[in-house]
Amino acid sequence: MSDTLLERILEANSKFVRPGAFPPLPKNPQKQFAIFTCMDTRLVDFLEPAMGISRGDAKVIKNAGNTVIDPNGGVIRSLVAAVFMLGVEEIFVIGHRDCGMADVDIDSLRGRMTARGIEESAIDALVPELGQWIGAFSCPEENVSRVVGIIRDSPLIPRDVPVHGLIFCPNDGHLEVICNGYE
Repeated sequence: MSDTLLERILEANSKFVRPGAFPPLPKNPQKQFAIFTCMDTRLVDFLEPAMGISRGDAKVIKNAGNTVIDPNGGVIRSLVAAVFMLGVEEIFVIGHRDCGMADVDIDSLRGRMTARGIEESAIDALVPELGQWIGAFSCPEENVSRVVGIIRDSPLIPRDVPVHGLIFCPNDGHLEVICNGYE
């Protein structure tokens, strides 16, 4: 019996890997779109089937709360790579109901960080301040609209790439359109 999480994962992987069982897929998404969504575990193996897509269909970018803090940072960089290097023609920003980033208690977060040995000076050095840096927001729909606007306004994303905004329900899989990128 394995003791550590790493050992259990490697054991599961050895049972999963079967030579020739998984045909190679191209790097480019088969359906030419990218999804930018939250890292919430409730979306794993749920969001993609709810959208009618499977392995190899779309590029998927995730972070806490599907937020964009730096308009030239990692999310935009990934989308630029997806559009110009991998043939992505549309972008879907997908937030979700009951997102943990919608109710972040910044004082509690700061306390948990310092309790684990993070120096106050490191927290105070974050730009912008901790709440904005972590990507806290109060309304998932407003966050999706804001992120769609940031992506749409980026001088690095072509104007002919539709940027859609949706909200996903992690309980039943329902999608609701917040921003229709074709309009």
